[in-house]
Amino acid sequence: MEKIEFIDVTLRDGHQSLWAEGMTTGMMLPVAERLNKAGFAGIEVLSPSFLRKCVHDLKEDPFERIRLLADAIPSAPLRVNAGGLNVFGSDQPAMVRLFWKVMASCGIREARISDSWNDPGVWRFRATAAQDAGVKPIINITYSISPRHTDEYYAERTRQAVALSPFRLCLKDPGGLLTPERTRTLVPAMIKNAGGIPIEFHTHCSTGLGPLCCLEAVAAGIRIINTSIPPLADSSSLPSIFVVARNLRALGYQTGIEEEGLQEVVRHFTEIAHREGFEIGMPVDYDYTQYVHQVPGGMISNLRHQLKAAGAEGKLPEVLEETVRVRADFGYPIMVTPLSQFVGTQAAINVISGERYRTVTDQSIRYALGQFGEEAIRLMDPEVRQMILDRPRSRELAAVDRPDLSLDEIRRELGGEGLSDEDLLLSSLIQKEDIEAMRAAGPYRKYSTGGGNIPLATLLRDLSKLSDTSSIALAKPGFSLTLRRNTDISP
Repeated sequence: MEKIEFIDVTLRDGHQSLWAEGMTTGMMLPVAERLNKAGFAGIEVLSPSFLRKCVHDLKEDPFERIRLLADAIPSAPLRVNAGGLNVFGSDQPAMVRLFWKVMASCGIREARISDSWNDPGVWRFRATAAQDAGVKPIINITYSISPRHTDEYYAERTRQAVALSPFRLCLKDPGGLLTPERTRTLVPAMIKNAGGIPIEFHTHCSTGLGPLCCLEAVAAGIRIINTSIPPLADSSSLPSIFVVARNLRALGYQTGIEEEGLQEVVRHFTEIAHREGFEIGMPVDYDYTQYVHQVPGGMISNLRHQLKAAGAEGKLPEVLEETVRVRADFGYPIMVTPLSQFVGTQAAINVISGERYRTVTDQSIRYALGQFGEEAIRLMDPEVRQMILDRPRSRELAAVDRPDLSLDEIRRELGGEGLSDEDLLLSSLIQKEDIEAMRAAGPYRKYSTGGGNIPLATLLRDLSKLSDTSSIALAKPGFSLTLRRNTDISP
């Protein structure tokens, strides 16, 4: 009986997909021991995009988080999912190398390496930087649907990735666009060209087909599946470990996951979801429109917000239709961050202005200049590219000099001669006042769930959220406490 291995992404992709990266370190640590004993082949805990969220919104040190998790989870290698550091900008090579040095020192052992274009040259630099720091690179080959994203395209990209001698490959489907039928042809084409390097399978549930595609991938030869733990599975997240494992066992495979212990993880995160008002992932109905526009779910809410601000919220269907046209004009980029945002925002501007490309964003100009991937220059519709670049702003952006700086030069530029590597990295990505506010907040805040184990301060905080309650009384033998809402407060 063959054994299927599992990578857990609950602490990274799960809460990124469903909780807007709102999970704190204190929410993670109580279940770390359970995750450690569950039998996962790896546990994903961070992506570079989260660094700003962790510091700015949560007031937490992301590097402290990794160290604490590494101490609590010694049995499974911790990993990062990483594309660029500046998601909507350009990276300094010296900072990329510093990032991987810091990740390794904190306890990261593996990394899924991405590029929005599946560009082998970008893969090479990022994978080499990770490997030089002692982090094993897993190259993400990102799935998309377009006339040029054929099985042969993915076979060729697989051969190019294999030439870099990675630890593993990963068929990454962030939009949940794979179907069982396409999985049956695509996976064998990639395995045939992988030269024996293992391929992981990573898909989402956005169209309702994720769990089925996992089974088809295994039937086609995949032996490593990425999953999440409820309530941070399903919806726009990844398939549930329980659903995939149960079906694989029925098909005659071993799973090796200690599922009974994971029920405590489910209970813990479900209680947090109810307490904090976080989304609980649910299986979704099949949605064919996702295959037409390919706009990620989180980005649709952003488009709706942009349209509402412009007084055009009812135009979302038109924007999604225009997104299809803009993507074709742009040469069918993969609809993944940041390229999907460039396409969607330009589509919204085209609809709101009433004239295509009369107004364009700086990102559209930089895209046309090849600053987010030189493939754009070759693949864009020539007339559209000329229309975008035929304006003074494009000449200004083309003239901006972006020399590669040494680490010492970056330190001097940031005024960080006395900063640690971790603080220098944060200073290059995040505002100084946000870092100072995070440091002032102190260590992470503990978070407990489970009946009588809830700290009094947490209980009072939750009870205070009840807007229709005027008083709270707590009592036990020898002690009583009554709190009343003061509605007559003078300035």
